[in-house]
Amino acid sequence: MDRYRLIFRRTGGPEVIEREALGPLDPGPREVLVRHEAVGLNFIDTYHRSGLYPLSLPSGLGSEAAGIVELAGEASGFAPGDRIAYALAPPGAYATHRLIAADRLVRLPDDVDAETAAAAMLKGCTAEMLIERCAKVEAGDWVLVHAAAGGVGSILVPWLKAIGARVIAHAGSAEKTQLAAALGADHALSCPLDALSEQVKELSEGGVACVFDGVGAASWSASLASLGKRGLMASYGNASGPVPPLSPLELARGGSLFLTRPTLGDYVADPAELQASAARLFQMIRSGAVPVRIGARFPLAKAADAHRALEARETTGSTLLIP
Repeated sequence: MDRYRLIFRRTGGPEVIEREALGPLDPGPREVLVRHEAVGLNFIDTYHRSGLYPLSLPSGLGSEAAGIVELAGEASGFAPGDRIAYALAPPGAYATHRLIAADRLVRLPDDVDAETAAAAMLKGCTAEMLIERCAKVEAGDWVLVHAAAGGVGSILVPWLKAIGARVIAHAGSAEKTQLAAALGADHALSCPLDALSEQVKELSEGGVACVFDGVGAASWSASLASLGKRGLMASYGNASGPVPPLSPLELARGGSLFLTRPTLGDYVADPAELQASAARLFQMIRSGAVPVRIGARFPLAKAADAHRALEARETTGSTLLIP
């Protein structure tokens, strides 16, 4: 097998991604060498490549993958042949093989395949963090989910329904709205953002308890306006660009609102938290409550094309790169 990784030496569009051959890779103590079977594509990868989230260059790309341990270093706790997955590793998952710290890995249950794991780890642990530990959503709560047919959104919607929440989904097209409805959303909308809050407040009889917003600048005003009194705005992404500066008075005018900008890294910094988050995700997947939809697969070498499709909003569900 041709061993290589994808890197970028300067920020810019997808064209800056280039291929680099890999030499011998030997794990040190508490490290393993993983052969990737599937790599997850996430919007944060485009932030790294474009420079929105700056990295030291040259840099690898990608923080999520699943595969098989080829070599295990001393005290790693793993053995060759073990099936593993990871999310939130340092950028470098766009590769056929990589060395990685063992404490960032989770073991895959026998009935969770590599593609499902690579499609779900980062997005699914993000959903677990947002719903169960950040917002602490309860049965009966009204929740607005933006980009409801996307990678995180398509996991948020069925997860919320599984715990008894009432979900208003918003997506960018009628086709994507149909996907959100099929995932269980109580109401699925594709109206212009400037008309969204009025519809949300009517449907939820005054506003939602929580908004999960990974869109950013374009949806910011609509999200705040959709909240009920003491509602929580969880802004977890910037797909349309970073949000504008905010005065705390805006939260007061909206009804004593709460605002958080959570990142998964802060919620799984402890290896025990990572293992618990992944275990909860796998439980939801295996129960059938949370289907993992793989919308597209690209060869690893065609990662630039995958980035173009993602940024053009042409993808639904999760997108995979296959070495």
